[in-house]
Amino acid sequence: MKEVIHTPVPSVEEEEYHINMGPQHPSTHGVLRLVVTLQGEIVMKLKPHCGYIHRGMEKMCEKDTYPQIIHLTDRMDYLSMHINNHAVCLLVENALQIEVPERVKYIRTIMDELCRIQSHQLWWASFGMDLGGLTCFFYGLRDREKILDIWEESTGARFLQSYYTPGGLMWDIHPDFQKHTKEFLKYFKKKIRDYEKILSGNVIFRERSRNIGLMTKEEAISYGVTGPSGRGSGWSCDVRKHHPYALYDKVEFKEILYQEGDTLARYMVRMDEMYESMHIIEQLIDNIPEGDFSAKMKAVIKLPAGEYYQRVESARGDLGIYCISDGNKTPYRMKFRTPSFSNLSILDHISRNLKIADLVAIGGSLDLVIPDIDR
Repeated sequence: MKEVIHTPVPSVEEEEYHINMGPQHPSTHGVLRLVVTLQGEIVMKLKPHCGYIHRGMEKMCEKDTYPQIIHLTDRMDYLSMHINNHAVCLLVENALQIEVPERVKYIRTIMDELCRIQSHQLWWASFGMDLGGLTCFFYGLRDREKILDIWEESTGARFLQSYYTPGGLMWDIHPDFQKHTKEFLKYFKKKIRDYEKILSGNVIFRERSRNIGLMTKEEAISYGVTGPSGRGSGWSCDVRKHHPYALYDKVEFKEILYQEGDTLARYMVRMDEMYESMHIIEQLIDNIPEGDFSAKMKAVIKLPAGEYYQRVESARGDLGIYCISDGNKTPYRMKFRTPSFSNLSILDHISRNLKIADLVAIGGSLDLVIPDIDR
């Protein structure tokens, strides 16, 4: 009689298995696929799979003129659309040594900070919903609509803007821009306190975010994690402070730093940044000078042959644009250094040996925008 050999069946604790989060999954906030290796509920490792919405944007730039490239940058980090546009404009203006009117600097700085606030509002709304607080989603989107209303009056768009142009703005702001912006600031200062009551002070939320997804300052620097995610680990990396542009060297604001390096610290940085953004706008909104809304530019823009690099502080971190010009109206080569790509790289490291429910919280705390990764 043939001997039957029984292979021992591993226990649930010992067995490894793989699950796919994505490419279209509620907790990934976009078309991102994470292949997660689990032992029971514990994350052993994860591997991001990118490129589901890759469009070859950097290659497209080689065929586009510099004003046309602005429309592409709207589609990268679509929640930092004004700031992305600003980066391209500054690159062109600095290369051509063009001084934009003072009025333009005021309006751009205000628009950038409104952009940062609405981005953090949407992040707060979705982050709270990820952890079970559906009310957050309704509150966050309700308040964000007020900024979109302000933009629509002046730019004609609510989402993808393309309002900045090399040398200035597409057109001047709406006559009620200052009035409606001040009304929003007054309104939101009260509403953000509701955010703190609903989520920031919630004992369940704090237990699910404190000491979860720990990232040291050295790790943040090593992985290139910038923006609020890096500053939550105590890394002073705000481009507005270290390499000021527009009016950031003329206004007073604090660079928000937390030392804990956990999910809660990254959350608190963004909450505090909304207050700082409002403070910046308050210093400028009543002092917008009269004047032109654009410098005089040639119909066809050509950068002198050479290499150029421009950095700005987007809502997610350090956005850099590297451009090689051969003197023509289109760049010879253009490369984007996007913050979400670098911030994603540390997700595996800070999620290991934690539960899969913690992975949802950690991913939300990094505030990834997937087109910013894929491009």
